[in-house]
Amino acid sequence: MTIATEKHPLLEAEFVAGFHAIGKERYHHQHPFHQLMHSGKLTRGQLQAWALNRYYYQSHIPMKDAAILARSDDPTFRLAWRKRIIDHDGDGHKPGGIEKWLKLVEATGLPRVQAVRGEGILPATRFAVEAYMNFVSTRTHLEAVASSLTELFSKQLISLRIDRLLQHYPWLAEGLDYFTDRLTQAPEDSDFALAWVVKHARTREEQDGAHNALRA
Repeated sequence: MTIATEKHPLLEAEFVAGFHAIGKERYHHQHPFHQLMHSGKLTRGQLQAWALNRYYYQSHIPMKDAAILARSDDPTFRLAWRKRIIDHDGDGHKPGGIEKWLKLVEATGLPRVQAVRGEGILPATRFAVEAYMNFVSTRTHLEAVASSLTELFSKQLISLRIDRLLQHYPWLAEGLDYFTDRLTQAPEDSDFALAWVVKHARTREEQDGAHNALRA
């Protein structure tokens, strides 16, 4: 008879290292499409399709963050998290990330109205975005917050992306403000989210759930 043994919680350094290992293995910088992008091998049409489909995801980020915020009874958490919504929606005076992504769509040569209306969005894109929205709404609050930790790895990729897009596709220069802003926004967001997850993942089961949320 096999006796089940309880897993002990990971040390903080081990827990954090697990997130970085997942990012190294699974973050989208590894995807062949992005490797082609960074080597200058994409056509204008392929870049248009990327910008258009990515807009569908970008437009849902504030809704995703609003869903996470609404699940918290901690005003300190809500105060910190609502910054993300303003970063993407803007504040009524300064444009946010959604508007800046529309500028990128226009820089590729597509009309912004096509993105806003969702014309040409792939079914797989809609499925993935809806699945993410469902995840943050139905899984534990800890898992929902942990799922945002892709931002831990984004600064390095964004720096590379800006450099390579300017090098290989200089006609996109007018549409890169989104990436420039994320160089500072993403590390700020990930620092808060990681510290919160480390503090609230007290059991090994919760730690494993947080790691799996990043893999999802």
